[in-house]
Amino acid sequence: MIYLDNSATTKPHKEVMQTFLTVNEQYYANPASIHAMGVESNELLMRAREQLADILHTDAKSVLFTSGGTESNNTAIFGLARGNTHKGKHILTTEIEHPSVLESVKQLEKEGFEVEYLHVGNNGVISLEELRVKVRKDTVLVSIMHVNNEIGAIQPIFDAAKIVHEKSRAAFHVDAVQSFGKLPITFNGEEGPDCITISGHKIHGFKGSGVLAFRKQMQWEPYAFGGGQEFGLRSGTVAVPQAVALAKAARMAIETMDVNAAKFRKWHDEICAELRSYGDEVHILSTAEGAAHILSFSVRDLKGEVIINALQKRGVIVSTSSACSSKQTKTSHVVEALRIEEHFKNGVIRISFGAHVIDEEIAQFKLVLKEVLMELKGELLR
Repeated sequence: MIYLDNSATTKPHKEVMQTFLTVNEQYYANPASIHAMGVESNELLMRAREQLADILHTDAKSVLFTSGGTESNNTAIFGLARGNTHKGKHILTTEIEHPSVLESVKQLEKEGFEVEYLHVGNNGVISLEELRVKVRKDTVLVSIMHVNNEIGAIQPIFDAAKIVHEKSRAAFHVDAVQSFGKLPITFNGEEGPDCITISGHKIHGFKGSGVLAFRKQMQWEPYAFGGGQEFGLRSGTVAVPQAVALAKAARMAIETMDVNAAKFRKWHDEICAELRSYGDEVHILSTAEGAAHILSFSVRDLKGEVIINALQKRGVIVSTSSACSSKQTKTSHVVEALRIEEHFKNGVIRISFGAHVIDEEIAQFKLVLKEVLMELKGELLR
C-alpha cells in the first residue's frame, strides 16, 4: 500500500521503536522513586526534557509531557484561561482550529468566558488587521494553529504574537502539531508564542505522547491533581518510554527537516500540476504558500468517500479532510470557512506526505489518481 495519510498519523521510525523498547526493558522504574533505579529513570526523563528544551529554545522546566496533541491543547486552554481570570475573560481563536481547541473554548463559554473567532480568506490564512482590531485589554488567551491540518495553510504566528503582546497581557498559544518537524517553530526570546503544542505520532513517534512547552513561567491552573509530577501541572506517573521516544523522534525530525521539506515541495508541485490539467472539474484548496506536506483538493460533484474507496482498491491510502472528522457526514468546518462552491464541498481529499514516502510511490500515485478520475468523471476530464 502507498500510505499518503501522514497528517492523520505516521509510521514510527525503527530507531524510535528501538528506543521505546530499550527504555521499557531497562529503565522501567517509577521516575519519582528515590531508589537507584528510580533515579536512573528520572535522569533519562530529564535528559529527554532537556533535549526538547534545546530544540525549542526554552528551559527544561518549561517542557511538560502529555498524552498527545489533544491533551496539550486542552491543558493550555483551560489552564491559562482559568488561571488568569484576574486579567480578563476574553478569548480569541480562529474558525479553522482543530476540534481539541474549538470544543475547549466552547466549554469555557459555558463558564462565562467570551470567545471570538478570527475569519480566514480563501487561502485559509487569518487577517492580522482583524486580529489587531479584536485583541483587547481584557483578552486573556489567544490560540492560533501554525499549520492547518486539513489544507496546510500557514498562519503568521510570529507577526500575530507581536500584535497580541503589544495590545494585551494575553497568553499566546500555538498548536504546532502539524508544523513541528516540517517548519521552523521555536520560542524566540521575548517574541513569538508563549506556549506550543507538539504530538509524537505526527513526527514518526508514538500515539499517546505529546508535549506542551512554554517560553517562560506562566500563571496556571492545573487540572490533574495527585502526586505533583510534571512540576505540579500534570500529576500522575510519567510515561518515561513515551517521553524518551518522543525526544528521539523530535531530534530525527529536526535533523531531516530541510531534506524532507524539499522532497515534499517537489511532490506537492508535481501533483498540483497534474490536478490543474483537469481544469474546472478539480478545485485545489491548498496553496503554493502553504505547508508542503499537505495537499487538499476536491472534485466537482463527487463525494470524497467515493474517491478514497477507488484509490484504496488500487493500493493508495489518503483521507477526506481531517481524520478526526472524516467519519462524519457533515462538511468540515475548515471547508465551510473557505467558502468554496457547493459543487466541491463534499469531495475534499487530503494527501499528506511523511518521511517514509519515496519518489516511486508518488509517481505511482499520479498514475492511479489519473486512472481513478478518468473512471469517475469520464469525458468531462478529456
